[in-house]
Amino acid sequence: MAELEIHHEGGHDHDPMGQKVGILAAVLAVALAIVSIVSHRTHTEAIMQKSSANDAWAHYQSTRVKFHNLELGESLIQVLGGKGDAAVKALSSYAAQKEDYGARGKTIQAEAEKDDRAAEAAEHRALRFDIGEGLLEIALVLSSLYFISRKKMFPAIGLAAGIAGAATAISGLLG
Repeated sequence: MAELEIHHEGGHDHDPMGQKVGILAAVLAVALAIVSIVSHRTHTEAIMQKSSANDAWAHYQSTRVKFHNLELGESLIQVLGGKGDAAVKALSSYAAQKEDYGARGKTIQAEAEKDDRAAEAAEHRALRFDIGEGLLEIALVLSSLYFISRKKMFPAIGLAAGIAGAATAISGLLG
């Protein structure tokens, strides 16, 4: 009987550097996934904050319109020379309502400005996450080039980009 000889292409060469690079790539991929999720959530937070700010500014504007309508009513009574109990009563009512709308307007304005600041802060954090995400993507690709070229410089540069990406993303959590 003829012996059957099996040749394994690629063999079972043990590549310790390849194993290390594979682990590095896996760690970078996990970090990339985490940073991507946090980035998307932060962008959503910024959109929601901006939406709240826009709603508050619309509410502020409607309050200011009501305030100006009361001023117009006062002016009309004065221009038309309104006298008597009805005019005095209307002017008194307008003054009380103006005071109320003025106070409400200040409160609503403060709320809108707070929401604007929160949206801006979320946008700045999201930008840091985006930059970190990009650096982690670059790190993953550079590290993977080792498997094509077998050059150690690619995972070294990839590791540096990964550290920079992780640090940038962490600064988004802190800032």
